[in-house]
Amino acid sequence: MDQDAIIQYVTDTFAGIEVLRPTDGPGAGDTFFFYDPQRDLDPTRRLPFATIVTKDYGDFDNSSQLDRPGVFRLNIGVSRDTFRALFGYAPGEDSIEAADYDFAALDRLMPHPVYAPQLYVCVLNPSEETFEAVKPLLAEAYSIVVTRYANKQAKRG
Repeated sequence: MDQDAIIQYVTDTFAGIEVLRPTDGPGAGDTFFFYDPQRDLDPTRRLPFATIVTKDYGDFDNSSQLDRPGVFRLNIGVSRDTFRALFGYAPGEDSIEAADYDFAALDRLMPHPVYAPQLYVCVLNPSEETFEAVKPLLAEAYSIVVTRYANKQAKRG
């Protein structure tokens, strides 16, 4: 799988999303998937349900070694229950922690090296087989943001 195939899958599968692919600035080259069907969310307050990151971000986020040619990381936000089912723990619980993973390994689903506490999972350069396995995670991430959006709309009145 390449980035374009993943982007195509997400845009073909999920309604009401906005895809941002900055060409300059800190996020240049990365892809961000947001649910914003009315295009009315404050851009400074919305969070992506999935991203594709193509480079390291200094000492903050470099353990995936994304500076290698052609390497990218697909990141997906999931529920606490799903995170626990996948990895045997949820962030903040006493048990194994994300440090037990080789975050530079390709084609392996693992906790996000930085955003695991926010329940993000990731995979570097997923194969077609691995991408098939993460499709339900993308669907879950999408359903989470759809529910959040609906709740915000209901509160607005």
